Amino acid sequence: MHKPKTNSLHSVSLSLAAIALMSACASTQAIDSPEQHQPPTIQGYTIGTHAVAKAPITLAELEELKGSLLMTDEDIKYLRMSHDVLEPHVDELVGVWYGFVGSTPHLLKYFSNEAGEPDMEYLGRVRARFVVWVLDTAKANYDQDWLDYQFEIGRRHHRVGKNKTDDANAVDHIHFRHLSALTIPVTTTLKPFLERGDHTAEEVDKMHAAWVKSVLMQTILWSYPYVGEDDF
Repeated sequence: MHKPKTNSLHSVSLSLAAIALMSACASTQAIDSPEQHQPPTIQGYTIGTHAVAKAPITLAELEELKGSLLMTDEDIKYLRMSHDVLEPHVDELVGVWYGFVGSTPHLLKYFSNEAGEPDMEYLGRVRARFVVWVLDTAKANYDQDWLDYQFEIGRRHHRVGKNKTDDANAVDHIHFRHLSALTIPVTTTLKPFLERGDHTAEEVDKMHAAWVKSVLMQTILWSYPYVGEDDF
């Protein structure tokens, strides 16, 4: 077994998680356990009460995007390898990410109302979906439902759909610059969790590289509401 290596950003985020989850997020599992909130899902994602529209690009165009990202079948293999490594630790991993958001005022504001007070129920529901997002990213099943839902995720971050799924009382738009920027803290803090499996250092590096490509690909798909249709 490979023991987790020390990582400064990971260590800082764990410390922040303890503080932020107590003060900003409280107990999100108590706020929104699976038994309390079970709306329909597509491939695990909560979709709310409205239908998800068909993606504006085709699966063939998704393949082209994967080509631009140098994402190969080997990357998909290593993404899927990461699933069993991450699954036992997914709540802890999401806690690290939530700790980072909760301790960063310019990010926490997107989960807060105009008075700066976090919408606790909204935080809980988003966290539950975040857990599923980790596992679905690791499954790497790029079918039509998955593709359609990426554009739904983008819509939920943009003013055209922000807050509507959860009837949240929070800022009504997330600026796209932060969606792109979060690729770094998400994938950097992920690597120590990938090291918890019984895999070689080379395999860990390949899982991590595949995750970087996948997160960037998804962020690109989420950008659709933010740019002109002809420019996407």
